Amino acid sequence: MKQYLTVDEWSIIEEGFHPDYNQISESVFSLGNGRMGQRANFEEAFSGETLQGNYVAGVYYPDKTRVGWWKNGYPEYFAKVLNAANWIGIDVQLDGETLDLHQCEVTDFRRELNMREGWLERRFTATLPSGKQVRVEAKRFTSIVDDEVGAIRYSVTPLNFSGTLTLTPYVDADIMNADSNYDEKFWNEVLQEAQPTEGYVIAETKKTFFHVCTGQKFVVTQNGQEVAVNATPTERTKYIASRFDVAVQQGEETVLYKYAANLSSENHSKADLLANTKNVISAAAEKGFEQLLHEQAAAWAAKWEESDIMIEGDAAAQQGIRFNIFQLNQTYTGEDERLNIGPKGFTGEKYGGTTYWDTEAYCLPFYLATADPQVARNLLIYRYKHLPKAIENAEKLGFTGGAALYPMVTINGEECHNEWEITFEEVHRNGAIAHAIHDYIRYTGDDSYLAEYGIEVLVGISRFWAQRVNWSGAKNQYVMLGVTGPNEYENNVNNNWYTSTIATWTLEYTLKALQHVQETNAARYAELVSKLNLNEEKEPAQWQHVIDHMYYPVDEELGIFLQQDGFLDKEQTLVKDLPASDRPLNQKWSWDRILRSVFIKQADVLQGIYLFEDRYDLETIRRNYDFYEPRTVHESSLSPCVHAILAAKLGDEERAYEFYLRTARLDLDDYNNDTEDGCHITSMAGTWVSVVQGFGGMRVRDNQLHFNPFIPAGWSSYSFKIRFRGHLLNIKVTKDNVQIENQSAQPLTLQVFDQAQTIDAHSKAEIAHQLA
Repeated sequence: MKQYLTVDEWSIIEEGFHPDYNQISESVFSLGNGRMGQRANFEEAFSGETLQGNYVAGVYYPDKTRVGWWKNGYPEYFAKVLNAANWIGIDVQLDGETLDLHQCEVTDFRRELNMREGWLERRFTATLPSGKQVRVEAKRFTSIVDDEVGAIRYSVTPLNFSGTLTLTPYVDADIMNADSNYDEKFWNEVLQEAQPTEGYVIAETKKTFFHVCTGQKFVVTQNGQEVAVNATPTERTKYIASRFDVAVQQGEETVLYKYAANLSSENHSKADLLANTKNVISAAAEKGFEQLLHEQAAAWAAKWEESDIMIEGDAAAQQGIRFNIFQLNQTYTGEDERLNIGPKGFTGEKYGGTTYWDTEAYCLPFYLATADPQVARNLLIYRYKHLPKAIENAEKLGFTGGAALYPMVTINGEECHNEWEITFEEVHRNGAIAHAIHDYIRYTGDDSYLAEYGIEVLVGISRFWAQRVNWSGAKNQYVMLGVTGPNEYENNVNNNWYTSTIATWTLEYTLKALQHVQETNAARYAELVSKLNLNEEKEPAQWQHVIDHMYYPVDEELGIFLQQDGFLDKEQTLVKDLPASDRPLNQKWSWDRILRSVFIKQADVLQGIYLFEDRYDLETIRRNYDFYEPRTVHESSLSPCVHAILAAKLGDEERAYEFYLRTARLDLDDYNNDTEDGCHITSMAGTWVSVVQGFGGMRVRDNQLHFNPFIPAGWSSYSFKIRFRGHLLNIKVTKDNVQIENQSAQPLTLQVFDQAQTIDAHSKAEIAHQLA
């Protein structure tokens, strides 16, 4: 764990230069706007450890799979989130000497990510090898108003000399991914155009043929006045730049304003790409940096008004939750149903793809409660549009008749994960997609989604489950063989309890959904039966037979659900008995040793209990929690939030807070020693859920909101806002009471501590805490 960042409620601040942690900072201080994103790389040259990263939404490369031994069914490629053109670059020379912080003595270094207004600022004093001292202040943002635009204010002030400052703003598309399987560059040049104060590069992805035009335009000021510069444009392969000299005086500031844009052929015709990029950049330059920044601050204020969580009395917890919300809002806006939420968002290239099961299992609740319902609906439509590919994926593995297996990792609906124990066996991801449909309808009340889209997905997934089980003559039950559960520290196991549970739940829900559509929209039901070639007699009966005869491993003596067959055959060592030097296991142990151990990467049985808690009494939940949590190493970012929510339900406030703080500050404190390759964006939604569902005890049951809140001991209060079926609520929990404000024009009845409360329009209710 690394705690080098200053605790501040609205900003992430690095005081002092930490080159050994630079790649961690590059991840943490990343910027994005849903359309593009940028790691916190330096504008000027840096020869130290760095991971360059600029990303354009929806653009990818199918990097040929690299495995030691090919197996039938492997995907042919791993889809890479592409490191695109570097648009922030500004080479700086002082009397011909290059500014490179790796070669300088750096003092007064301060970096700040202002989350309230959405900008990144960096200040430092550098002493070059020659002894020249210079003060630099750099401020930039990616606009959430003009989401193809980025802007930089870069100022240079000589402190102990006067001389010549040479600046070279550039765009460089001659870059590569650090995770390229074959050290291959993924871009070809289409066009370059360099002019004295602006320039453009169009690059094309190999194989997928996306075009991205990246452009720049700049203005220079001294003493607050714009100055004309005699810039020399430069072109080389996939690169344009403009180089110019300005005379600088000791103590006087020179400022370069750089406006840039990334436009892709996903949103513009290739023929118009260059002209449109020029128009976008010209409009940005016309507004100017300060106007763009003002608009940015106002837009972020509106986002915070919708989604902020306020914590009084615990600055570290407050900073953590705001950082998570900030990154989620930077990553996905829901305006484009072709896009989804990658595990690293716009902060790194690791994991590839644009969606895992994380979206449905963790992210959906955040967007349901903090954004227009269409945002969450678009996440579901994304999967609906990939249904034909999911059917193809299942066919590749031998499934038939319209059975659908959604991919573990994808960009276009095709599986592109190339580890056999995941690709072939971690099939529980299918259930998360089915559950997301249920979650969306339960929360929004939009059951029309079933007839319009949902049934087709549910039937495809149910057909998969019906074929994935085996009938065991020995048990006289259905079994689920050769799977990997959410605990990826065990592979190829039989009868993983969570996988079997979510499989039969999906079958149950599909049967109910079909009945609902048949009763409420007979014409559409008939269309679906025909379109899906649904055998109304055989298929539902088969699904019901699986539901009624599924085998689930349990241990009657301990009173727990067994994670899978044979789990108790493992040596039952607890995490507390592990030497600290052995952690994290995935970096210290062999894979063979991990697979034979009892240790759990993330919630597995507890994941199922979290999703289906209404099925189990409190003592059943407690027994399973007390058994599995001490064996869980939490080496997945997705793990702490589930444990926090269940601990809160059980009244274990101390552990609930401990796990909340861990998930909230996972990247800020680099808990798992892996933040340098990107932040854990999808798990950040779990932080929000930890507060709202954990501490706030929010659930939706019988079409009503339920709250059963408590307040952590060190907090004075906390509050959050949620949308629910046309209502906007502000919930504040203090030491004495729960305050619920209905900010909507209609009254709402909800349950607080299992007591009905009707809150009139534009009014507030206060409910005293119920002591256990």
